[in-house]
Amino acid sequence: MNENFWKDKYPAGIAADINLEEYQNIQAVLKHSCQRFADKPAFSNLGKTITYGKLYELSGLFAAYLQQHTYLKPGDRIAVQLPNILQYPVTVFGAIRAGLIVVNTNPLYTAREIEYHFKDSGAKALVCLANVAYLAEQIVPKTTIKHVIITEVADLLSPCKRLLINSAIKYVKQMVPPYYLPMAITFNYVLAKGRGQSVNDVSPASCDVALLQYTGGTTGIAKGVMLTHSNIIANMLQCKAIMGFNLNEGCEVMIAPLPLYHIYAFTFHCMTMMLIGSHNILISNPRDVPSIVKELSRLVFSGFVGLNTLFVALCNNKDFCKLNFSTLKVTLSGGMALQQAVAKRWKDITGCNICEGYGMTETSPVVTVNPIQNIQIGTIGIPVPSTVCKVITNDGVELALGETGELCVKGPQVMKGYWQREDATAEILNSEGWLKTGDIAVIQLDGYVRIVDRKKDMILVSGFNVYPSELEDVLAILPSVLQCAAIGIPDTKSGEYIKIFIVIKPGATLTKNQVMKHMRAHITGYKMPKVIEFRNVLLTTHVGKILRRELRNEELKKLGIK
Repeated sequence: MNENFWKDKYPAGIAADINLEEYQNIQAVLKHSCQRFADKPAFSNLGKTITYGKLYELSGLFAAYLQQHTYLKPGDRIAVQLPNILQYPVTVFGAIRAGLIVVNTNPLYTAREIEYHFKDSGAKALVCLANVAYLAEQIVPKTTIKHVIITEVADLLSPCKRLLINSAIKYVKQMVPPYYLPMAITFNYVLAKGRGQSVNDVSPASCDVALLQYTGGTTGIAKGVMLTHSNIIANMLQCKAIMGFNLNEGCEVMIAPLPLYHIYAFTFHCMTMMLIGSHNILISNPRDVPSIVKELSRLVFSGFVGLNTLFVALCNNKDFCKLNFSTLKVTLSGGMALQQAVAKRWKDITGCNICEGYGMTETSPVVTVNPIQNIQIGTIGIPVPSTVCKVITNDGVELALGETGELCVKGPQVMKGYWQREDATAEILNSEGWLKTGDIAVIQLDGYVRIVDRKKDMILVSGFNVYPSELEDVLAILPSVLQCAAIGIPDTKSGEYIKIFIVIKPGATLTKNQVMKHMRAHITGYKMPKVIEFRNVLLTTHVGKILRRELRNEELKKLGIK
């Protein structure tokens, strides 16, 4: 694809390229924004707000402790295992100011998953929530971790509120299992010891690694993605150019229900929104829809960042539908495919179109997005500035516009590589900087890109390619369908046959005959499912993406296939 192809595809006011020399590292972005927006609210959670000035102060205390009271040195890895609470940005920016590499870790991971991440990354320090400290007790002795910092949910709130909330979580809800970690210290102790200590803000090179971000593992063993300061800053500037086009600096209120330890939420809320001085409302538990709606009812908000499953859950909530959306300027979707029926329903309820984007951990993460001024529902938009895409055959031959092939991307946000996995890096990233995404796509004549499906999820029926997302889009049209997934199962006659899984909305009814009749009306014969299974729930990742691979593994196990 000619790299100049997209130059004239951007709406007026959006430059085709970003200035990569604007900031050397994340520390420079943090200092600039925290000084410029010092009195503006930065993050809120549980009724407590910290300003950008306070964020800089607290992150400085955290950095000072790391530098003055530990043997950690620049380049060492620190695992951060926190949900969306105020301690997250304080910890991450403090660690980065001290020159450490942040290893974002999901607090919901099992002991096995956590142990793998800690060992693989060679982490020397850990910051975790008290709720999961019992797992740290089991795992830390098996790792290189020498420093453990434990925080409780309400640690940055006022003393009375802190005592009330932390006690309720620990003693009433009993959400903090007993643990014994004599080496551990508390988060507030760290801040207290850092007060009055000098901070030596490390100034790493732009090519130095800032985050070690593990892939979700939905397509195999999780790998540590090395994202440099330059990668993150490039994607921050790219997102600001195309996703923050109609946002006013220092004025916006953005709802943040997606976990900040996921690269999508981190880049957008902790970087892009920091750059324009937005107020981020942290939602600690995105699965608690009634609590989200209650929080939204108290706010005047202008932006919402979510994904398909969350949009479905909110639209099914009667109280959400009654909220005032008159100030909502932008709704952004990523992390999984947005179903057109869901996008339409969100627009009907909120009056705001959803801007669907696309990305992956290896691209910091945003590759493409629908410009707010010109949204095409059903596409993932156009490449963000300074980024080019192409589609290729299995043999690596570039295809023409309108043809279907594997999507490849090239841009300054593309990762440095996989941590200690040169062979795995070489498999998807070539010497010219082209990254193979593993997704099947079509680039339209107007430059907009459509994802057809995940390459590894593609179903091959009698030589015909069937893409699960197409079947799921058709199923999602049915009013009774809450969740759905399609997979391929080995078959001696056709190679694979199609099985679909459906979760019905509470109070609704749906039969297999009704499903088959609906499918016949919308898809061709070879795409028809052979088996339909109704379930109460479908297993998802921490960001709500349905785990097709797990469903497929279940079926293979039944067949005795490993």
